[in-house]
Amino acid sequence: MEKHIEIPNDNGRQIRINEKNKELARAMNLKGRSFLNISDFTEQELRAILDTAHRVKSERTQELKYMRFASKTLAMIFEKRSTRTRCAFETAFGEEGGHPVFLTKDDIHLGEKESLEDTSRVLGRMFSGIVFRGYKQETVETLSKFSGIPVYNALTDLFHPTQALADIMTIEEEFHTIAGRKVVYIGDGRNNVAHSLIQGCAIFGINITTVTPKNLFPHDSIMNEARKTAEKSGASIRITDDIEAGVENADVIYTDVWVSMGEEAHKEERIRLLKPYQVNAGLMAKTKKSETIFLHCLPAVKGMEVTQDVIDGPASRAWDQAENRKHTIKSLMLLTM
Repeated sequence: MEKHIEIPNDNGRQIRINEKNKELARAMNLKGRSFLNISDFTEQELRAILDTAHRVKSERTQELKYMRFASKTLAMIFEKRSTRTRCAFETAFGEEGGHPVFLTKDDIHLGEKESLEDTSRVLGRMFSGIVFRGYKQETVETLSKFSGIPVYNALTDLFHPTQALADIMTIEEEFHTIAGRKVVYIGDGRNNVAHSLIQGCAIFGINITTVTPKNLFPHDSIMNEARKTAEKSGASIRITDDIEAGVENADVIYTDVWVSMGEEAHKEERIRLLKPYQVNAGLMAKTKKSETIFLHCLPAVKGMEVTQDVIDGPASRAWDQAENRKHTIKSLMLLTM
């Protein structure tokens, strides 16, 4: 029989952690691994990251202080603006004694004047890890290939894998067991948050339904990969434009902004398409479950994709979810650095 330990979280609840996972990451040799896409990791590897995230959150609650990143440095390359992701990486790394260095595309030669490959090689000799937040998935993959150090995808146009880690941690805090739960993502089904959430749910056996207009369905390649993964985990992967049928019996309703960064030119069209998919009290009632929770990766445009009474109401776990960005990111770096 597997042994578990219980640790408290900020809500006063006890989170059960598999005792074996204290040494699991070392046994799996996660050190040196990049985190470019959540589907690159197995369920066992992701479980070790989540269990460690619960542990470091408990350490913070108890005001336990360590210096596990002492003498380490982190290059943070951001092409896009950020609140939660930047703050999560900087505070998680700095609190453990590490030195994060924030760099924008205006600060360094990122494929201009100097090739991206050469920039990667230089950063790899000066830093312990690299964070990249920007447009092309190919950029973060090139940084990983040529730097020789762990590289973390902090968002590209295709994926947002560190967000998915925090999402799943938040669901686990609420329901304890996650396999078989029903998550409904409603809104723009082909954005980076939706893609990584679908992948993460497929890995952990979480049933996920994406409710979105037909011309905003997730990329076929993402859905096909997730369905193959779900064959092993037992997850149900569904997609529909039928709001009422899609949200029924949902444990979690999740939405994101209707207009992602870099897509401002499509704002009016996107609002027209997605207005019927707004998360409001009426939509939450369609789940027919009083214990359904609401998630949002933030920032939220209140009155657009979600009404204020929902995101600021008793069903919302968006603020726990935002905090969990920090704990999952710290865990990820601890296990890979």
